[in-house]
Amino acid sequence: MKKTLVLISLIGLLSLTGCSESERVSQNLSQEADNFNVVRQVTVINCITNDVMFQMTGKLSITADREDNQLEIIVEDEDGSYKKHFIGLSDNVTYTIEDLGSNDVSKYKYTLNFNPKMWIPAEVNTVD
Repeated sequence: MKKTLVLISLIGLLSLTGCSESERVSQNLSQEADNFNVVRQVTVINCITNDVMFQMTGKLSITADREDNQLEIIVEDEDGSYKKHFIGLSDNVTYTIEDLGSNDVSKYKYTLNFNPKMWIPAEVNTVD
């Protein structure tokens, strides 16, 4: 019985040491960001023209949806409601996500900046 208890304790100890410190830190940082506690900045870049298409900054929860080839970004508004934004990715569009730290920023505020050079003007014709 004593040998079994020692063996179980040894296996438990070995399984705990299998996770490196960097893996634990990475997991903790990701969890904090998903709980809207970390200010992040997403920058979307057109790789053909090397232009920044837009940036979004705030306390964001970000998921890379590989099946639909897009980023899904959730933000929380002041009234407790949530908004979900989608960023479509392609072979010539990429992104970076920067952790700007948990500055003194409201978790309900975010900014979304579009590069005006990236938009083609369009006219809308209405029928009377």
